[in-house]
Amino acid sequence: MALSNYHSYKSADEHHSKLYWLVHDLSIFIGRSLKHIFKNTDQLLGLTIQPIMFMLLFRYVFGGAINTGPISYVNFLMAGILVQSVAFGALTTSLSVATDLQRGIIERFKSLPTISWGVLMGHVTADLVRNIIQAIIMISVGLLVGFHPTATLWQWVEITGIVLLFTFAISWVAAIMGLVAKTIEAVQWMGFFLVFPLTFASAAFAPTSSMASGLRIFAQNQPVTHVIEAIRALMIGTPVGNHAWLAVIWCLGIIIVSIPTAGYLFRRYSGR
Repeated sequence: MALSNYHSYKSADEHHSKLYWLVHDLSIFIGRSLKHIFKNTDQLLGLTIQPIMFMLLFRYVFGGAINTGPISYVNFLMAGILVQSVAFGALTTSLSVATDLQRGIIERFKSLPTISWGVLMGHVTADLVRNIIQAIIMISVGLLVGFHPTATLWQWVEITGIVLLFTFAISWVAAIMGLVAKTIEAVQWMGFFLVFPLTFASAAFAPTSSMASGLRIFAQNQPVTHVIEAIRALMIGTPVGNHAWLAVIWCLGIIIVSIPTAGYLFRRYSGR
């Protein structure tokens, strides 16, 4: 249904419950964002080619120089590349939100009797779908270059849950950046400033034990490292320790803070 006809349609049918309209509104915004993904092949290619290049670079150029003990470097690398690609991919939400604001599309949505945060939820949900596709491609490429996981079916379910939870959390942070930034260029450098240190100053590409003391303390206690270590342990059968529940706590904490913040910023912008 075209959004331009939505107001008259909704006004004409008052027999449905608020829950029905909530689900209906969300389905429209989510469908809109998903269409943007599958119609923009350049976006899909960009989000896929970059992590594949990182994987091949570290696998064949730096892999021989990094000591990961009894674990082969490609098995060590896979979790880090996966989480890094998910983190950078989730930042597409900030670009989508900023683009909607700059083009005045949000102003059109204001004239419709829709839930105010539906457009944000649409972009975040689209990120989940996009990152699922990206993760499948990345794992497939990893298998081609020597990745040998030992995870059981249930462990793959746990890995999927952690990846989706992390994507959901970082996507809401990205939505906040999209609402705060004044330009598309600002969104890009803000995203780079956030994701680059969190992914590279982590256990993604090298053991934290090899880092300088100050950097090691940060790397071992930041959320991305816990997410990576939990996924890595589940993938290759090493002890998970407390990384899994710490990863979940970090992600839930980020979600609890970022969703209300994004909603407040959106309402302040739109005046609703």
